[in-house]
Amino acid sequence: MDELTIEPGYLRSLILRIRALMAKEDTVIPDDGGNATDDAGPEALQETPGDLNREEILEEFEGLNEDELAELVALMWVGRGDADVESWAETLELARDRREGDTAEYLLGHPLVADYWAEGLDKLGHGSSVLEEGEY
Repeated sequence: MDELTIEPGYLRSLILRIRALMAKEDTVIPDDGGNATDDAGPEALQETPGDLNREEILEEFEGLNEDELAELVALMWVGRGDADVESWAETLELARDRREGDTAEYLLGHPLVADYWAEGLDKLGHGSSVLEEGEY
């Protein structure tokens, strides 16, 4: 299997930030007359118009080259069980060949993409080293 070319510290940061992004909600929880001390909790997890997290991540994806984008797609496929580690080279080639539209939107369209990447890293033997230390 070929090694990943994406910098491991960046991949770690990306996984953590996308997990935080995906935890946010699009809807506003109405005031149900609860305790004022815990009302701010749900609001912290809601999208707001000034929240640039998604836009920042989309801009970062624009800075990645085609090989790195293909690795992210292939890593997601391995993580969710659509492909296996033994066919990594073929999966990577398939990710390059099947590219249609915006890869960033495709990836962010999967709410569990960060978990799939983490699982894919585990299957490739890099999970704990990337997620804990930011290195392969």
